[in-house]
Amino acid sequence: MPILSDYARKRKITYFFKGLSNRSRILEVGCGRGWLGSHLKSIGFTDYVGLDVAGTADVVGSVLEWKGLGIEPASFDVIVAFELIEHVDCVQEMFDMLKPGGVLMLTSPIPHMDWLCLLLEWFGLCQKRTSPHSHLTYFMDLPLFEPIDIKIVAGIAQWGKFRKPIIT
Repeated sequence: MPILSDYARKRKITYFFKGLSNRSRILEVGCGRGWLGSHLKSIGFTDYVGLDVAGTADVVGSVLEWKGLGIEPASFDVIVAFELIEHVDCVQEMFDMLKPGGVLMLTSPIPHMDWLCLLLEWFGLCQKRTSPHSHLTYFMDLPLFEPIDIKIVAGIAQWGKFRKPIIT
């Protein structure tokens, strides 16, 4: 694991999960090799589901095809998508799977700083991307969700917590 990626993982756990109930129903979209799910389960989270196109996920398939994967609408308290939305436009799908009032947790490069991320990957300091960053998004412009907190990390990444509005 590249040194900066390993460091970022530890910081993400602290920033995103501090104070979150370990009984929250969590979906991780783009779970990859499962590092987050393993960690959450090891600290007492009991209702975690990993979704990815890779075979190691709890649910294997594309987030864009979630309805055909047995996932119910509005069934998760929390959706996590670390380093995903720059690869695939799936904001509507995550909105549809999240309960009203639920929390969306995202990380992604700041669009105008993606060139630096690519350079850090080239030097082996960050994990290499698995596909092009064709959907870079500024979190302040994220549709459908209300921002709770958006943080700029090291001048190149954005971390955000968002809430799905409760419509009365």
